Amino acid sequence: MGWREHRGIQALDARLWPFYRDHRNLRVTMMMILVRAAAFAALASAAMAAEWPPAADYVNTTQECGTVTNCSYTKQVWSEEYAKATAGDYGAQRNVSFCLSTGCDGAIRINKILGCAWRFVILESGHLSADTTDTTNLKFFCGPENVDKAGQATAENQAKRMLKMLGQ
Repeated sequence: MGWREHRGIQALDARLWPFYRDHRNLRVTMMMILVRAAAFAALASAAMAAEWPPAADYVNTTQECGTVTNCSYTKQVWSEEYAKATAGDYGAQRNVSFCLSTGCDGAIRINKILGCAWRFVILESGHLSADTTDTTNLKFFCGPENVDKAGQATAENQAKRMLKMLGQ
């Protein structure tokens, strides 16, 4: 009995047999399978990875700052602060949350629910710098004066997603 008939090799699909005829073709075929699997995994993970919206999406383009110096400054540093916040920087997260909740003198489009979500992120992240002002800010910016019950629920769900995006 030849090695081809030994131990059920006959069960191989006859169409595939020529590719496995020698070790060289087997190695090439296995390498192609591994390369395709790696490419598929990379594409799948890229498709599943959530991306943060661009910082520019939040800048209030309808508001001219004029003589309001804080407005101009906020517009200048917003992209940097937002990038730091989405990378997990505690101070930047506080600044982004504040500007989303208040508009920072008209520089940023107000989104109270997203500002509230950042407040949840700040407290849930476990920053060592977090203090009672963060709890107070959560109570105020996520309270009924700023966000209704439905908005609070939305902010909490959004915060959970944001924490995942931050790797927490």
